Amino acid sequence: MSKAHNPEVNLHIKLFKMIALANIYLNHFPRHEKYGLAQQIRNVMYDIYNLVTECQKRYHKKTTLTSLDIKHEQLRMMFKLAHELNYLQFKNGKRCDTEKEANRRYIAISSLVNEVGAMIGGWIKSEFK
Repeated sequence: MSKAHNPEVNLHIKLFKMIALANIYLNHFPRHEKYGLAQQIRNVMYDIYNLVTECQKRYHKKTTLTSLDIKHEQLRMMFKLAHELNYLQFKNGKRCDTEKEANRRYIAISSLVNEVGAMIGGWIKSEFK
């Protein structure tokens, strides 16, 4: 089966891209947030990745898909919080980028989070027909 026809493989690929981009941005968060919000965002992203793998292996997926949907929404809210606190304006732990650059970063990561959410939503709909 090719990758184009397997939605779970596509979801893993999209998650990998999201995690890779987010880790670049999280590495530039202010020093006082390295083990705060940045670490929580990383943990939620890894939880989502693990839950996708778990959903692929389970026969009854309802509770796992619900947990996956909740974790995804938590991730969306954490990135929104980071943007509102202007943490996306930081580079190497110091505020130096413009608001325009911070907005570009937020839009880039938000679009990936939204694409992952759409894929999760489609998976949930297909399971609960």
